[in-house]
Amino acid sequence: MLRVERLQVGHLKPLSFELSDGECLAVEGPSGAGKTLLLRALADLDPAAGRVVVDGQERNELPAHEWRRRVRYCSPEPAWWSDTPRGSFPVNAPTAKLERLLQSLDLDPRLLDRPIAVLSTGERQRLAFVRALLDEPPVILLDEPTGALDPQSKALVEELIRFQLLSGHCVVLVSHDEAQIGRLADARLVLSKEKPTPGAGAVSAP
Repeated sequence: MLRVERLQVGHLKPLSFELSDGECLAVEGPSGAGKTLLLRALADLDPAAGRVVVDGQERNELPAHEWRRRVRYCSPEPAWWSDTPRGSFPVNAPTAKLERLLQSLDLDPRLLDRPIAVLSTGERQRLAFVRALLDEPPVILLDEPTGALDPQSKALVEELIRFQLLSGHCVVLVSHDEAQIGRLADARLVLSKEKPTPGAGAVSAP
């Protein structure tokens, strides 16, 4: 379970919401409304006042690296710290699980050993999603996870997101794709550049 209490993000009024295991919250709003800022605050990548609790464990009670094992942020422009994707994957990653995840997104395992510079944007985005899921974080924060993908790859990513939800993970999804939100989200949080406002079925801030 993810519980957020009066989280102060940028210009927004304090945000409070709760997600049960297996639920997806879509965060919507125009560019500059604070969607990415919210995800980064939840992952403790940027400082933000307020409480964030996952399965009874509070954000401020854990070292940052431990928290990020529980709350995983997936950027639309993933970072790499090696020349090939494999060098940015955990060295002890279970081989069978890695192969299953690659197969689920129609990724050739040989991509792991190719220079990142020659990979397409979509290949890098899908590989980063695989990397994020390997250690099964309870909370997954997805920032435009299919923005660079073709329809077939997008469908595969959505299917993997559904599997994460069925497995009891919480998902917070930022997407400009209204149809995608309709397919995946259980609730919505609509942000504006001035203040958060509830949309249909939204989780609203106090």
